[in-house]
Amino acid sequence: MLDINLFRQQPDVVREALRKRQMDPSPVDQVIALDEQRRALIQQVEELKAERNRVSKEIGRMKDAAERQTKIEAMRAVGDRISEMDERLRAVESELHDLMATFPNIPDERVPYGVDESDNVVLETVGELPQFDFEPRPHWELGPALGILDFERGVKITGSRFYVLSGAGARLQRALIAFMLDLHIKQGYLEKYPPFMVKTETVFGAGQLPKFADNLYKDHEEDLYFVPTAEVPLTGLHMDEILDEEDLPLWYTAYTPCFRREKMSAGRDVRGIKRGHQFDKVEMYMFTKPEESMDAFEKMYNHAVETARLLGLPYRTHQLCTGDLGFGAAITYDLEVWAAGCQEWLEVSSVSNVTDFQARRANIRYRPKGGGKPRYVHTLNGSGLGLPRVMIAILENYQQADGSVVVPEVLRPWMGGIAVIRPEGN
Repeated sequence: MLDINLFRQQPDVVREALRKRQMDPSPVDQVIALDEQRRALIQQVEELKAERNRVSKEIGRMKDAAERQTKIEAMRAVGDRISEMDERLRAVESELHDLMATFPNIPDERVPYGVDESDNVVLETVGELPQFDFEPRPHWELGPALGILDFERGVKITGSRFYVLSGAGARLQRALIAFMLDLHIKQGYLEKYPPFMVKTETVFGAGQLPKFADNLYKDHEEDLYFVPTAEVPLTGLHMDEILDEEDLPLWYTAYTPCFRREKMSAGRDVRGIKRGHQFDKVEMYMFTKPEESMDAFEKMYNHAVETARLLGLPYRTHQLCTGDLGFGAAITYDLEVWAAGCQEWLEVSSVSNVTDFQARRANIRYRPKGGGKPRYVHTLNGSGLGLPRVMIAILENYQQADGSVVVPEVLRPWMGGIAVIRPEGN
C-alpha cells in the first residue's frame, strides 16, 4: 500500500511510476478526489458532533421545558445527519481503500526503464555450461527412465500439471529442502514452520490480494487461502505489531508447499515439471529498518547465489526493468540456473526489496529506541531456492551417458549414501 501523502503532496511521482510500469496513471486522480471527499466529510461530521455536544450542554442548563424540547428535537435531526454522513464516510473510505490496494509499489530509482521482460538487464553470468559427449536428455525423459518421476499417476490421482516423485527422486527433493534450510540457518536466518493456510487479512497484507485473487486456491467455507509462497505467512507473523528497534533486523527462512493456479499458454512450458499448481519452495524473508534495506537486499541476493554455487549450477542474474517488476517490489534481481536437457535458463529465485509496501498493508512498525513516532519497517523476500526447477537443473546437468544422474556432493548427507541415481534395474 502506498502512503496517502504521496497522492496529496507528490501525485506526479505516482503517475510517473505507473507510466514506467506501463500502467494507466488516471486512477491517481480518482484517489485524490476520494481523499478530498473523505476529508470534507470528516470535517463536516466533526463540526456537527461539536455542535451537538455544545447544544447538549445548553439543554442541561435550560429551565424552560418547551425550549428544551425544541432543542432536543433539533439535536435528533442533527444526530440523524451525523449517522447519515458517518455511513457516507464509511462508504468513501472503503472505496478509497479498495482503490489504493490496486496500486503497485513505486520502482526504486536504480530500476532500469523497460516495457517488458525483454528489457531486463543481465548483471552477471557465472559458471561454465556443462558439456556432454552425448545428446543430453530433458528431465521429462530422464525422470521416468530412472523410475523417479511419474507423470501418468500424477494425472490419474489429481489431473493435469501434477506428478509423483518416487524413491531417490522423492529423497532428492527432500534433500534439497533440508540442505537449503540448513544453509540459510548458517547464513543467519531463523527457521519457521508456518501454517500452509492463512486468513484473507494475511494474504492482503502480503500484497497478494486483490491483484492475484484468480491465482489463489481458497477454502470458501472457512475463508482460508492455501499459501502461494511462504512469503505470505512470514509477512503475517508480525502483522499489526510494533517491534522494538533493537530487535531489527529479523531474518526468517521457511519451507512450504506453494499452491497457485498456473495459467499457461498452449504450447508453452507444458512439458515436464517446470510449471505446476503445486510446488515446494524455501523462502528467505527479512524485516529491516528503512535505511538498511538496500544493504539487506544485496545480502539476500548473495545468499541465493551461494545456494546455486554450492549445488554447482551455472547461474545468471537479471535486474528486472520497470515493465516486468512485480506488484509489490521496488527492485528485483531474478536468479536463473541453466538446464542442459531443455537448453534453457530457469528462474529459481526472485529477490526483492518491497520497502514499506507490505508493512503498510499489514501494519508492521517499529519503535525507534530514541523515542518518537513508530515507523514502518521494510520487508524483503527471496526464494532460496524454488523447486522443482532446481531439481530439473540437477537432473539435466548431472546426467551421465548411461542415463544415470550424479547427486551433487553437497546433497549426499541427506541422500542416505546415494551418490548416483541409476535407471531402474541397474
